[in-house]
Amino acid sequence: MSNRVRRHLRRGLLLAALAAVLLFASGDTSHAQLTIPRIPFVEPATSPEDVSVTLQVLFLLTLLSLAPSILIMVTAFTRIIVVLSLLRQALATQQLPPNQVLVGLALFLTFMVMAPVWNQVNAAAITPYLNQQVGPEEAFERGLVPVRDFMFNHTRKQDLMLFLDLSDTGDAATRSDVPTTVLIPAFITSELRRAFVIGFYLYLPFVIIDMVVASILISMGMLMLPPVLISLPFKILLFVLVDGWRLISGALVRGFM
Repeated sequence: MSNRVRRHLRRGLLLAALAAVLLFASGDTSHAQLTIPRIPFVEPATSPEDVSVTLQVLFLLTLLSLAPSILIMVTAFTRIIVVLSLLRQALATQQLPPNQVLVGLALFLTFMVMAPVWNQVNAAAITPYLNQQVGPEEAFERGLVPVRDFMFNHTRKQDLMLFLDLSDTGDAATRSDVPTTVLIPAFITSELRRAFVIGFYLYLPFVIIDMVVASILISMGMLMLPPVLISLPFKILLFVLVDGWRLISGALVRGFM
């Protein structure tokens, strides 16, 4: 059977199947019509409760769209993912582990670190709100307290003072006087500094291996051979022998305790 005949046969079968679907969808084969069901998406509100439910759904959708940014800004994710990325560059393994693996590991380590904070948010804000004991504004204020305490505990005073000066807030006598819009950039700046300090210490042993391998290759006259090609197996071997992933993961989690 030629390709032309096969194409005509497939086209005929497709048209026959489409005609059968249209006929059975109408329920009357003598007057075949395609009926399209009506899907009500948004209906007019008939009571204040309907308006409240609609606003809650819109708020939930907005929160879900901003969830990645919130996770990065106010949790331990920033420090963890930066350290893991610097570690991969120090190993010079190009794209191994893949980005998906590093991000997944960083996410689960973040969940472990932030679990006590989220438990406090759930007990102080989410559960009372679901039980209709507090309103949405009060629930938001209650839930923000544990998150702010976490950020305060890991924010350097110098960074906090810098952003207080930039925002013209002035001296804050207590933590409650510091706006959240000032606390978040100060927290992120402090986390980036700590992540780069950790990355510097991670780089040192691997740089030493690269220097030793390069010196040996130069002394042997093998100038055309890239030192990274020879040092990569030794760096991986060293990292495996010291159980590097366990040490790095444990140090990152303990750094927030």
